[in-house]
Amino acid sequence: MRVLRAPQFPFSVTRIGVTMQRTTHRSLLLARPVLVALAAAVALTATSCAKSEDDAADGKKSTAAADAGQKVAEPKPGSKTCGIDAYGGKKIDLKDATVGFSQSEKEANPFRIAETQSIRDEAAKRGVKLLTANAQSQFSKQISDVQDLLAKGADLLVIAPLNSDGWDPVLQAAAAKKVPIVTIDRKINATACKDYVSFIASDFVEQGRRAADQMIEATGGKGEVAILLGSAGNNVTTERTKGFKERVAEKAPDLKVVFEQTGDFTREKGQQVTEQLIQSKPGIKGIYAENDEMGLGAVAALKGAGKKAGDVKIVTVDGTRNAVQGVVDGWISGVIESNPRFGPLAFQTLDDFTQGKDVAQDIIIQDGAYDGGNAEQDLGKAY
Repeated sequence: MRVLRAPQFPFSVTRIGVTMQRTTHRSLLLARPVLVALAAAVALTATSCAKSEDDAADGKKSTAAADAGQKVAEPKPGSKTCGIDAYGGKKIDLKDATVGFSQSEKEANPFRIAETQSIRDEAAKRGVKLLTANAQSQFSKQISDVQDLLAKGADLLVIAPLNSDGWDPVLQAAAAKKVPIVTIDRKINATACKDYVSFIASDFVEQGRRAADQMIEATGGKGEVAILLGSAGNNVTTERTKGFKERVAEKAPDLKVVFEQTGDFTREKGQQVTEQLIQSKPGIKGIYAENDEMGLGAVAALKGAGKKAGDVKIVTVDGTRNAVQGVVDGWISGVIESNPRFGPLAFQTLDDFTQGKDVAQDIIIQDGAYDGGNAEQDLGKAY
């Protein structure tokens, strides 16, 4: 921005305001229009610069948001599909339908906040009536929530399950009304194209493998490491653990998992468990947290114990803004993305299905990753 230099008059312009030197009344009257014009010119120039900077920032945000959307991985050969004839039900126009969305957990977790917002945004974009419910991390409530959505007239359901088992009452009620179900993020242990139409999620085993790769690189493949497990009773925890252990055993037999305890996918529990960990295993070299919130809890525990950034290598899964900032700051070695922006893909799947098109029973999304090489520049993609 070019700076305008003020002409010399019987007053001086300071950084904050205008200081006038005492002079004749005539001089002040003559100077006043010049001062007003000068102030207007400076303000106009500053506004112009600010606007261009804001526009540039908005452009960067828009680009990052566009790049951050879910992308579907190529389906494997022979992947199974589901259609209306096989599932039951009838063709409907999505715009005339009511969609019920059941969220599983309290929206204190950035993943759940972004997930719910994505569903709301896509429903609004498509002009679809949306009913929502939040189970507040209580499985019995989620079952009654979905039953209530059906009672309120939901024609289609999108469910983010808290647990994988125990869904028989909901599945039976939905089947009786021929209501198609799409599950996101966590899988229901049931029969695809009979009990539900499609499952949309990341490849959790692969996430565990990629987390192991980052841990092996960060630690040099040697030493003792711990796992902060997610909640029991769902496929995310089981598969992220499986992938991590398999890859470590395959590529780094000198890297030993010596501690495993659930942190329930929460920051508070992650911190508590890590505080116990560094007491019982003071020589621990790395921590694999199966979500970012537990990883950030681990960071808090390490700071509280007087550790420095990088003393214990931490690898997490999710891709929240705070965790990616942790990579920038050196407290976290790497983050495997688990993209929560399910709205567009969930509604497109429902739209295709209700039009009579076959849809994949398992829709796997591609996830990115953050490390020291890209975390700062890709921070805008985090949620």
